[in-house]
Amino acid sequence: MKRLVGKLTARALPLALAAAGVAALPVTTGTAAAAAPAHGTLLASAPADVRLGAGAPAVHGWHISYASTDSRGGANTVTGTVLVPAAAWSGGSARPLVAYAPGTHGLAPECAPSAQLAAGTDYETANITALLRKNWAVVVTDYAGYGAGRTPTYLAGRSQGQAVLDSALAAFQVPGSGLSGSAMTAVWGYSQGGQSAGWAGQLEPSYASSLHLAGVVAGGVPGDFKASARYLNGSTGASFLLQGVVGLATEYPDKIPFDELVNDAGRAAVADAKGKCVFETLFDYINDDIKQYTAGGRTLDELMAIGSVGEVLAAQDLGGTKIQAPVYQYHGQADEILPLDQAISLKKRYCSRGTAVKFDVYPSEHIATQFQAAPNVTKWLADRFDGKPQLVGDCLNILPPPRSTANPGGGDFVVSLNKWLLKGGLQLKTLGETVLMPQGSTFTADTDLTARRLDGSLSVPTFLEHLRVIGLPVQVRIGLKSQGTSGTVSLDDAGRLAVHGKALATVEIVSAGELGVHIPVGCRTSEPVEFPLDFEGPVSALGGGGLTFSGTTAFPSLTDCGLFGPALSLAFSGPGNGYTFTVVPPAPESY
Repeated sequence: MKRLVGKLTARALPLALAAAGVAALPVTTGTAAAAAPAHGTLLASAPADVRLGAGAPAVHGWHISYASTDSRGGANTVTGTVLVPAAAWSGGSARPLVAYAPGTHGLAPECAPSAQLAAGTDYETANITALLRKNWAVVVTDYAGYGAGRTPTYLAGRSQGQAVLDSALAAFQVPGSGLSGSAMTAVWGYSQGGQSAGWAGQLEPSYASSLHLAGVVAGGVPGDFKASARYLNGSTGASFLLQGVVGLATEYPDKIPFDELVNDAGRAAVADAKGKCVFETLFDYINDDIKQYTAGGRTLDELMAIGSVGEVLAAQDLGGTKIQAPVYQYHGQADEILPLDQAISLKKRYCSRGTAVKFDVYPSEHIATQFQAAPNVTKWLADRFDGKPQLVGDCLNILPPPRSTANPGGGDFVVSLNKWLLKGGLQLKTLGETVLMPQGSTFTADTDLTARRLDGSLSVPTFLEHLRVIGLPVQVRIGLKSQGTSGTVSLDDAGRLAVHGKALATVEIVSAGELGVHIPVGCRTSEPVEFPLDFEGPVSALGGGGLTFSGTTAFPSLTDCGLFGPALSLAFSGPGNGYTFTVVPPAPESY
């Protein structure tokens, strides 16, 4: 980032200083400070290189700073990143813009989305890239507070929603971007970003009515702050509660008397958290109870009973105002960070106020759901940009509400893959044939990110395959009988997932024949086949359908094959057989 400073104009200097970790200078005109600019005003912009990874389209990027407003109505300055695909727009109207509201990144200055996009370490790159592949422009806000000597006002909903709306207004002003203020605009966010998206949708008619807001996508939303805080406390997501206390105390110092409420351990934890990013704090503070950090050991409920504290928490709740634009809301049924029932209640509050809400429940936990939703989100947004109406969405759904399948909190952080789809196949070297996994194949596992342990199994139905064995066409009914899956799994501080293990399965030849006449065979590999499972990549692959294991393995000799033994062993046994297994979450269900 520092190498950019010498190339920037004076107009871009405040942003360069902020990106380098130095407090931004006030924007002035002439020798006297100008009056505070209107919110949404672009204050500075500078070309930026961003690292989106393999498969991302070529883009033009800019770092920006812009005027916005905090939750108390005060003027503030926010930074962000504008991304415009290098490919020309041929959609017949102005290129659409999606204001992407990031999820939790952490409190340290270097955690800011703009800094991580520049460094190639942002864990939400997969979702941003999904939007860019549609040839839409994207603006990613950093929210208020990132910069040297400053603290992000994490989870201050009104401030975040306004920062999202103002990022879109500012993006249209970036010189050379080719963006038009007449373009259709949408908002997408998940978790903290889902909260921000909800607030942006609620505030848009009164705060940024000049935007042509086509839709709001809000996933994994903390719509009820007290319910969410109770769910986080002493559980997997305890670090988010700690960071939320810091962010809200920064935004509302007169209502949350921080110094009076915390003990020495609390002060040390806050100082520590202010220097870390999201995945590092996730594991450092997992299962902590807030009473560990409060003066006199006050419990969470005792803190929330303090009048001014309860007032602040209630002020973050969503659903009190109709969102004029159509909404796509979604949540993970196994979400271990934010409770499903409060998300369903939020949907009902929006519906009762006349908001058209489509609501999907994904089968996975918090992290996987964030990325599994991307194809459905982009399809839904494309419909909105094409002018297709969403009249009532799922507001008339009378089915019983889905119940949470989340693992109980307070113990290890376990991500359960319950009958996830198993796709791929086997490449049989000797036969020169590829055998595809049949429909109904699944992968089930518990991935314990605390103990770094993987335990599971494959389930592959018996299936019929046409093969040529010693030159003759034969129909072979094949089975894979799981003998267990084991290994190690970890998630590092940068959000990189690592899996190293093996799946064991006995390969069975159940029957063989042709023209509908099959002779039972019943032979099998003399020992289980070992399929190494090795993956290292972004955590987004877990939910995004990119969790793929591939390689080669040896098939042991077959046994109990009777007269068919020599031919079948010759055809199937030996080294160099390839395999590809891709693990994909099951589809969501509407509610």
